[in-house]
Amino acid sequence: MNNLSNKQNISDFLKYLTLLIILFGIFIRVSQYLSNRALWGDEASLVLNIVNRSYLELLQPLDRNQAAPLGFLWIEKLFTQILGNNEYSLRLFPLISGIVSLIAFYKLGKWAVSTLALPIALILFACLRYTLYYATEVKQYSSDVMITLLLCLLLIPLQEQILNIRRILLIGILGAVAIWFSHPTIFVLAGIESANLILTSAQQRKAILLNRLPAYFIWLISFGSMYFLTIARVMQNNSLQNAWENEYPNTVFDLIWLLDSFGRFFSRPLGFSTIFDGIAIITFVIGCVFFIKRKPSKFLILMSPVFATLAATYLHKYPFRGRLILFLAPFFILVIAEGIAFLLTSFNHSKHHKYFVIAGIALACLLIAPSLVRAGSFVFYPETKHEIRPVIEYIKTHQKPGDGIYIGDGGPADQFEYYAGKYGYSQSDYARGYLSELVNADKFSEQGWQAFKSQSSQLKNKQRVWFVFPGLNPKKEALVKPHLDRIGQQLDYFSQPGAFTYLYQLK
Repeated sequence: MNNLSNKQNISDFLKYLTLLIILFGIFIRVSQYLSNRALWGDEASLVLNIVNRSYLELLQPLDRNQAAPLGFLWIEKLFTQILGNNEYSLRLFPLISGIVSLIAFYKLGKWAVSTLALPIALILFACLRYTLYYATEVKQYSSDVMITLLLCLLLIPLQEQILNIRRILLIGILGAVAIWFSHPTIFVLAGIESANLILTSAQQRKAILLNRLPAYFIWLISFGSMYFLTIARVMQNNSLQNAWENEYPNTVFDLIWLLDSFGRFFSRPLGFSTIFDGIAIITFVIGCVFFIKRKPSKFLILMSPVFATLAATYLHKYPFRGRLILFLAPFFILVIAEGIAFLLTSFNHSKHHKYFVIAGIALACLLIAPSLVRAGSFVFYPETKHEIRPVIEYIKTHQKPGDGIYIGDGGPADQFEYYAGKYGYSQSDYARGYLSELVNADKFSEQGWQAFKSQSSQLKNKQRVWFVFPGLNPKKEALVKPHLDRIGQQLDYFSQPGAFTYLYQLK
């Protein structure tokens, strides 16, 4: 009787713990959202497309080397029209996606892992760096995760079921819509349905395949339309293609690339840093062993989107790197959590039981504690990137008539352009370019600067210039002032996290 009571108490404790973790994850995401950090370069580059184009124009390839699903762009556009063009409205959909993802991850975890592994998985998912960060960034990666999890909850229970026509059409339409909201949706649909068919008995497989063909046909039509209307044209962007060309394997037998990509996955997009990514890999391998021995069918389903994505990568159709594969993070986290739970519970009758328990506790602490501390610190010190907004405010307050403004080209200029209009500046009020020369001793020359200045209508004949630098690391920032000292005299300086400005009287 005592044993039953203890088990019930432990079960109740774990239920309350999972609820507390979900609430904590929501609280941290909302705190980060309310901190209202400035848009950084990559966000601003995408946002300028969203706010400056009509809904139909968003069908065209985006400017500024950006790419995003049409559904995501349209929702962002709608939110800015309803709630105004500001950071809060732009980050609202990623925030909603992040919160829904927490709940959907909990639902998937209840099916996939043990009772003990579930809170471990939840706290990792709630606190790991990139699952948390992208919940408040104006990019599609948070909604990629949400849609992946919702599709899992939709499709996994359908294994071995013969569906009526209404459900087939519903699944077909939901999958077709999801394709327009998330580029990697096709890998999730293909992976899970393939796994479901593989796990179905041979006698039923043909009947289920024929039963679901209408849904698959709807998915293919949707994906084909999306591919030819948007993706095919994005693939003509040489800058984007060049940015990712080194992220593909050289051949189908390139195992070195596979192992390297597998190792990198744990640092980004999972978010384990320094030595902790190695610990996460060990725990993941232990989890794989557990799943293959005890839950092979669930392991195949969980890993099926990973296999589908890797197949596309080996065909050089989708890079297996960084934020583009954040949607796969939930599956790895579930396996890692089960690896820890396996060490804690699976050696009860072994004479070395206590050593496995100690190992499990140590691994859990090493993986959870750093992420938990970092996530908790966001309440008091929200993450910032390139805080150019207060820098522009400072310039606006201290600027004199006739002062020039200089901003580097690319993402920094897009960031400045987004905020400039809010402070009464037009594009004719500031100059863009020459950034790499100002931070590179090998390229900088006074003659080059004078040539650039004389060719720039915004800087020509200006005696005082505000030099604005967002996004420079400390090493590059240290290179700026010596070059500026060669072309003028410093009059003012103002800095914020990730951005600073110098005012110089030019020679």
